[in-house]
Amino acid sequence: MDNTGDPDIADLIFDWNELAPRSCTLDPPAEIILNDETLRDGLQGPSVLQPTVEQKQVFLRSLVPVGVTCADIGYAGASEGLLDDVVTLAKTIADEHLPIEPNCAGRTHVHDIDPIREAQERSGVAIQAALFIGSSPIRQWVEGWDIPTLVRITEEAVGYAVKAGMDVMFVTEDTTRARGEDIEALYLAAANAGASRFCISDTVGQATPGGVQRIVHFLAEQLSSHGFDGTAIDWHGHRDRGLDVVNALAALSAGATRVHGCALGIGERVGNTALDLVLVNVALLGWKQVDLTRLPEYCRVASEMTGVAVPNNYPVLGEDAFATSTGVHAAAVAKAYTKGDAWLADRVYSAVPASLVGRRQHISVGPMSGKSNVLFWLREHGFDPTPERTEAILEAAKHTSHVLADEEATHIIEALEAAAHPASSTLVPR
Repeated sequence: MDNTGDPDIADLIFDWNELAPRSCTLDPPAEIILNDETLRDGLQGPSVLQPTVEQKQVFLRSLVPVGVTCADIGYAGASEGLLDDVVTLAKTIADEHLPIEPNCAGRTHVHDIDPIREAQERSGVAIQAALFIGSSPIRQWVEGWDIPTLVRITEEAVGYAVKAGMDVMFVTEDTTRARGEDIEALYLAAANAGASRFCISDTVGQATPGGVQRIVHFLAEQLSSHGFDGTAIDWHGHRDRGLDVVNALAALSAGATRVHGCALGIGERVGNTALDLVLVNVALLGWKQVDLTRLPEYCRVASEMTGVAVPNNYPVLGEDAFATSTGVHAAAVAKAYTKGDAWLADRVYSAVPASLVGRRQHISVGPMSGKSNVLFWLREHGFDPTPERTEAILEAAKHTSHVLADEEATHIIEALEAAAHPASSTLVPR
């Protein structure tokens, strides 16, 4: 592009969200592959701790039970230490026969490609090279690039990696703000050079679901029209606008076969697509049959190794996800349990059944609670729900600023019993 003079904003940011409407329906995809980016993009988050290689190994193992079959195992070109970690993780996959296909991100530059090749040679494990290059007009303007230069770099880098015996996924950064003709030129250059997968990146979280589907359709149509039929398209999203999960679903519905994400949505700025929530949604939509009872463990391991706490109100995995202290809600759940119907209790006030992730609906007692909350709590904890106990706990709850912890409610009962049946003792004068 012309880098002289002051450009208009419209010249710097191409907005796929504003194109002619395309129906944004979530049709079932033909294929779903999940690629975990926690050990690379996730660790670029400003607040995360850098885990040891042993912690990375534990996390890698946690992917298998939840059906994640691909993982970016690190930025091999960043340092010798990270290269060694990538080798160790690749060997772990091979030695433990983990059903995970590894990949590593790198710039379209020999200095990033060679470390990935070295990791592949040292480990004896095929590692896909995810080679990226900027694409949007705004990035071109800042960097002083033009499309002919980017096309040449793409051809040389992809060709170099393929010649070295590596499988290549070609990635453009900021794809969702790039012009159609630039996208076409870059991806076709990569395809002609031998790339096998093509990744669209919503690097700054710009896209809406409609924009996602337009750009996925556009790329598929362009590749097909140039003879690259049935090409594999990836989606890599960020959560700056909070649309990360629905965008991933839209990409799958539009024809992308693999989506990227990180545990708990960690990553640069406010993070990447939350892969755990993508898993929950593809399961609820009936798109993928997977046992998610180990999903809390996957998130726990990620939280512990990065130092990122799981917020109490985090969907599905947070401490409060299946807890209620509100009288009306709790009464409905309690009535369902009284009917002996766990399926009903799991859904009467929850769109996500707790049992999906190996959890259970929980009724607590707080300032907004009613009598049914207390009766349920007493029965659940093995106490006879006498009127005295019920009234004592409810009265205490109404005068607190928080939901009572189990220990607090138990202490109320103990104090009530102690007052009713004081232990006999002899007072000694002082």
